[in-house]
Amino acid sequence: MTQRDLSKVVTAHRQLEGAGFAVYRPFPSASLEMLDPFLMLDEKEPTDYQPGEAKGAPDHPHRGFETVSYVLEGETEHMDSLGNRGLIRQGEVQWMTAGDGIIHSEMPSQKIRTEGGRVHGFQLWVNLPANQKRATPRYQAITTDQIPVVKGNRWKAIVIAGKLLGVRGPANTHTPICYAHIALEATASLDLDLPADHQIGLYVFRGSGLFGADQTPVEEHKMAMFEPSHGTVRVSGSSDHSMTEILLMAGKPLGEPVARHGPFVMNSQAEILEAIEDFEAGRMGKIAATGTA
Repeated sequence: MTQRDLSKVVTAHRQLEGAGFAVYRPFPSASLEMLDPFLMLDEKEPTDYQPGEAKGAPDHPHRGFETVSYVLEGETEHMDSLGNRGLIRQGEVQWMTAGDGIIHSEMPSQKIRTEGGRVHGFQLWVNLPANQKRATPRYQAITTDQIPVVKGNRWKAIVIAGKLLGVRGPANTHTPICYAHIALEATASLDLDLPADHQIGLYVFRGSGLFGADQTPVEEHKMAMFEPSHGTVRVSGSSDHSMTEILLMAGKPLGEPVARHGPFVMNSQAEILEAIEDFEAGRMGKIAATGTA
């Protein structure tokens, strides 16, 4: 089968977010505004916290899109203005549809804040189509036992959403999306058969890999991009590293106007102003105090 050609390589930039934790962000950036339908990808930098040091993202609003939190190490404690509370543990995913508007917080768990520990994970922002931007907010709490793992010759794929390598991930998405975590040993190769109308991003967060028909090298904290086209996407582990780990994002572009302002993503500036007014007027609610630190 024909193999797709790599179209672009984007380098993630490091910056501080929330209360001061570091992330690597391949988009949005000066070189890539978005990977339609994906609005943003942050890799929370692997960090070993001492007791009392852990930082997270205190109360903040969202409207018009979805946030997908994938915890690789540690635990994340979440709560929101709808009264939802819980833990996202290692290997688990929270798929939150902000829709019409919600205020939530994501913090290292009480245990990590008190005792310290290692934290590492991702947050992906997924755009919603215009007719779903004001949908009722909802959560999907996806545990490790719900997520299929496909294993091959010196590689494995953890499939969170969409169909890949003969299995389907558990996440329920509003538009066609594939989201997966792929790990390859040195020189192992894998051909990914994804829909021809999907735009694809492969973000390397450990080691380095070789991508596309020409097997272009892509280093850690860089993302390989493939435009919609026919053919498979070949990914290979580099001989320079014992293991390569990749986050795969693939989706059918919405092709709709995008208006952004911080935590709000709508289709027009007028809708952004309405979101700001609703938030400032308290119409998105607030998170009730728990009485704990």
